[in-house]
Amino acid sequence: MPALSPTPYDGSTSPFTIGLKPLDLAGWIDIDDTFDLQLGEKQRQYSERTPEVLVAEADTIDAQQEVLDLLSEHLVAQFPQRYAIGPDGIAASLAGPAANASLPPLHRASLLVQEDLILMRKGETGWRLAAGSLCFPSSWTLTEKFGLPIHEIHQPVPDFGAGSRNNELITRMFDRLHQPVLRFNWSIQANPNLYHPMSNAGRDERAETRPSRFGGRDVHDAAFIRVERQTLRKLPVSGDILFTIRIYLDPLGAIAKHSDRAQIARSLASQLLAMNGDQLDYKGLTADRDRLVAALEKIAATG
Repeated sequence: MPALSPTPYDGSTSPFTIGLKPLDLAGWIDIDDTFDLQLGEKQRQYSERTPEVLVAEADTIDAQQEVLDLLSEHLVAQFPQRYAIGPDGIAASLAGPAANASLPPLHRASLLVQEDLILMRKGETGWRLAAGSLCFPSSWTLTEKFGLPIHEIHQPVPDFGAGSRNNELITRMFDRLHQPVLRFNWSIQANPNLYHPMSNAGRDERAETRPSRFGGRDVHDAAFIRVERQTLRKLPVSGDILFTIRIYLDPLGAIAKHSDRAQIARSLASQLLAMNGDQLDYKGLTADRDRLVAALEKIAATG
């Protein structure tokens, strides 16, 4: 049977929870058969909109270099068939030319892997987004979040904004992070685009108007499940935290070809049904939730 991407919606995690798990650093970076496609798409995003997908405070260069060095060491050790150390001591993909050495270190690092890379730094307002390469945003924009502390970044997320218990737990976790951790998130979109930004104003408008994502289209064919594999790792020298985001996209219909399709479909349907109004509005699923559930129940019935 065809393999799906990671399926955190299969009951192994719950939406709108922190859900951290220990990360074995051997599996820090994930590479699959979409590598060339995603790296090509990163190059395209940089060529069209670098200021929108790459931001950095001026004093983060050393931390950016730390990221590049850590990635280089890891990639050559874990994927020797794909990477080798170049003349400048930085890893380069054997499948293509090395990134221009004049680029900022975070830019160069981002072109080595499918993951997007975000640097969080602690200051007077707490942990803030100090630098980032975000070519594949999942319904947010890097420029709007740049420089903001965690509680403001998460303000639109139900039960994760300032004063919430979840925000306090995240802040405490960042302060005490010693071992790398992993979590997953998922959403549903109406196209296979990796670049999927949304402004705060756009999200507010969507929550007010609650439009259908799919119109008259069959959601079985039109819906795509977007999974984010997120890792957090404290950098040993700078003390900054590197947040990586790896994107996977599967058409909803791919579940029907999986050997565990009944269990996966029922679990996803159950999670959609359990979401409250604020959660559905945040994910943009209010108008289409029942149609998605019906499609998933149909898949489950074939199991």
